[in-house]
Amino acid sequence: MDKAQRYRFRCTLTFGDIYGQIIVWLVMLIISLAAALALMGAKQPVFAIAVVGLILVLSLPFLLFAFVTTLVNHIEFVTVDPATETSQSSNNNNQINSRPAEAAS
Repeated sequence: MDKAQRYRFRCTLTFGDIYGQIIVWLVMLIISLAAALALMGAKQPVFAIAVVGLILVLSLPFLLFAFVTTLVNHIEFVTVDPATETSQSSNNNNQINSRPAEAAS
C-alpha cells in the first residue's frame, strides 16, 4: 500500500474577487435608503423603516451566499511531495531569517 499523500490547503481569494459583489450590495443599500427618504417625505415613516428593514433582511442571505460560494471556489488542495516540501520550507526559513531588521521611519 502506498504512503498517504499529504495535501496543502491554499486559498487564492483576493479582494478583487469580491469587490464587485460589495459594490452591487452598496448600490442596493443606497437605493433602499433613497426609497426610505422618499417615503419619509411622503409622511409615511413606518413604511420607510419597513422598506429598509425588508431590503436588508432579504439581501443579506444572498450576499452571504455569494461570499461563501466565491470563497469555496478559491480553495485548493494541492498534493505535496515530501522531498520538495522539506527543501522549500528550509529555503523559506533561510529567506525569512536572512533579512536584517529595519527601523520604521
